[in-house]
This record gives sequence, C-alpha cells and structure tokens, in this order.
Amino acid sequence: MSDPFSFDDDAPEGVDPHMLEALEQEAPILVRLRKYAKTLREVDWFAHLGERPAPVVREISANYLERLGFPDTALAILPDWEDAAAAAETLDWASPAWDAEELARADLTARALDVMSEEALEVGLTLVAQHAGDAAKAAMESEAALWDMDEEGPRQLAVGAAAQTANSAALLLVAAVADPDLDGPDHLFTWKLRLFQAGRWPVALVGGSFNLF
Repeated sequence: MSDPFSFDDDAPEGVDPHMLEALEQEAPILVRLRKYAKTLREVDWFAHLGERPAPVVREISANYLERLGFPDTALAILPDWEDAAAAAETLDWASPAWDAEELARADLTARALDVMSEEALEVGLTLVAQHAGDAAKAAMESEAALWDMDEEGPRQLAVGAAAQTANSAALLLVAAVADPDLDGPDHLFTWKLRLFQAGRWPVALVGGSFNLF
C-alpha cells in the first residue's frame, strides 16, 4: 500500500520527487498545498448537474456573486447539457465578471509570491491542478455517460473551470499566510469552489444572469 503522502505519488509530471521535498523544506506552505490537493480527490465533482438548487446552493451563489461585485445578478439554473453547452459558448473572456476574477487572481498571486518562491508556487499550483483536474475529469466522464453527452468542448470547459477554481483557492490559502486579515472563508474563490463542492458547474455570468448547471 502506498504512503498517502509519498513524494513519488505526489510529484507533478516532470518534477523530481526529491526536488519537491527540497522545495517543501524551503517553503513549508507547500506542505499545506500538497495536503489541500489531496482533498480535491474527495470532492463530488459534477454530481448534481441540472438539479433544482437546494437553499444552500442559492446561498453559496449569492455570496459568490456579492464578493464578485454583481450582487443583483439573477441565478439561472441550466436543466440539461444542451443548455449548458449553449451557455458555455457565450463565455466572454473580456466580460466585467471575468475581469473581476482575473484582478482578484492577480492580487492573490502577488501576495502568494511574498510567501514562497515563484518556482515553489508553480510546483504547488501544478500539483493542485493535477489532483483537481484528474478527479474532475473522471467524474465528468461518469456524468457524461449518464447524460449521454458526447460533445467534448463543454466537458473540457467544465473540467478546466474546476481545476482553475481549485488553483485560485490554493492561491488564497498561500496569500492568507502573508496577510492574516485576508478573510479566506469569505473570499469569492472560496464561495466559487463551494459551488463545485456542491456538485455544480458555475458556467458563466452573462448579462443579468448567473448560469449554473
């Protein structure tokens, strides 16, 4: 049975396990990132797509939208893959909502680099993306089979969004070390990750609607 925290199991592709161990000694926060990455295997990625939202999902969505800066946006539940694929096609990579997330991500990155080296941060984020991406992809394949969903594009967007959100939450974890006043549990990326943890896919904020599958 393999050690659940072995470097051989954890080292991202192309990273020598001994290098990972050395980086963890240089930047102990990398240990926390590695443990956080492992928790992503246990998330019920995409387990409740299209379902009527429970009150807690509405609450998480409202908190995410408020922290993002769009508190008056209406929640729009996408009932099936056809609607989700259509919403995904409307993604605007230069929209105000996208810009708001990018600014928040850039701010956290700058703060994180005050805590650890660029090399250590890159390895940590690669590790997080690897665990989140693998787990989300496996879950998506199962869900897509249940939905008889063959279209690859939206599925890849969903998995990519899951990995990116996991990475954004990882940046927050590191940045909070440098700034104890940074309210991690109430940050927009924490709320967005909670939507994925609730088995949903936050597809896009378009106009006055937040499309949630």
